[in-house]
Amino acid sequence: MLSISLVDSREMAELNRKYRGKEGPTNVLSFSQREGESPSDQTDLLGDVVICTDVAVDDAVQLGYSDAEMVLYLLVHGILHLHGYDHMEAPDAQTMQRKVDGIFEKLLD
Repeated sequence: MLSISLVDSREMAELNRKYRGKEGPTNVLSFSQREGESPSDQTDLLGDVVICTDVAVDDAVQLGYSDAEMVLYLLVHGILHLHGYDHMEAPDAQTMQRKVDGIFEKLLD
């Protein structure tokens, strides 16, 4: 099970500050229900993906995607985070980018 939330810049900035200690909105946040201080004992519960539509619209313009395509791209990115992928180190970032791009392209076909 996956929860998907679409929020505005104000709400995303609050989440980003509260959970990451960073100022301002980001495009996507993922919250695993299988990790952390109190992981869920429900095996079918993956987590939550929160997408900031304001940032997604700006990203879409910069990357040449439609708004819907950008939201889909961010959703794929967020789900991969829930499956343990990250982009903190260069090799991991490259792996994650290839994975996101591959899934995204398949979904657009």
